[in-house]
Amino acid sequence: MGTHTSSGAAAVVLAAGTGSRMGTDGNKAYLPIAGLGMVSWTLEAVRAVPEFTRTLLVTRIVDLSNAAKILDREVPDLDVEVIEGGASRHESEYNALQHLAPAIEAGTIDVVVIHDAARPLAGAEMMRMAVSTARRFGGAVPALAVDDVVTIHPDGNVTDPGFADRLVRVQTPQAFHAKPLLEAYRAAELAGFEGTDTSASVERFTDLRVRIFPGDERNIKVTYAHDLFLAERLLTEQLR
Repeated sequence: MGTHTSSGAAAVVLAAGTGSRMGTDGNKAYLPIAGLGMVSWTLEAVRAVPEFTRTLLVTRIVDLSNAAKILDREVPDLDVEVIEGGASRHESEYNALQHLAPAIEAGTIDVVVIHDAARPLAGAEMMRMAVSTARRFGGAVPALAVDDVVTIHPDGNVTDPGFADRLVRVQTPQAFHAKPLLEAYRAAELAGFEGTDTSASVERFTDLRVRIFPGDERNIKVTYAHDLFLAERLLTEQLR
């Protein structure tokens, strides 16, 4: 683990899922896609952002050996701290925050960015936007407007929802001031609360302002087999 004297951001990459909906036996985060393991595309984006001074990869204990091989082969010059994940996304995030706690409490980590390894197309620019927006406002979540929804009234009438009722689709990376984020997860642990994503715990246990910034339609989450083919095509086009 490196020692850092100035305040920086930490990137936490979540890769502790099973990939069961992909129909694969192993962890989808390490499947090859456009010439690299899926997780390596995110790590390449992290490497391109100088604000990141710590990088954590959260994975299952059974994947530690595979993760080490991919890191050594594909991102050998990036210092990645590999830690064990939990039984849920929330537990994996809390494990990462506990690992970072000494640096957060010392003030050497001011922002923590949480990103799904299953979103290999986020890119460096979105990572930078997450960090800068969180530093300014406290929290940052990329989102896309959902335009193909309607409101169904009790009388059965259907109307287009007003602006105040607009729904959004959130993505990752999500970024937050580090100390309140750590405190939120400690409070969630005491309350027995598990959020569906990082912002859920932040909104419940802190006063942080969570600011939405523009997401990207290309920033798909690879969940099913057909998503893998789409991501492969998009990444190949990006390389060209």
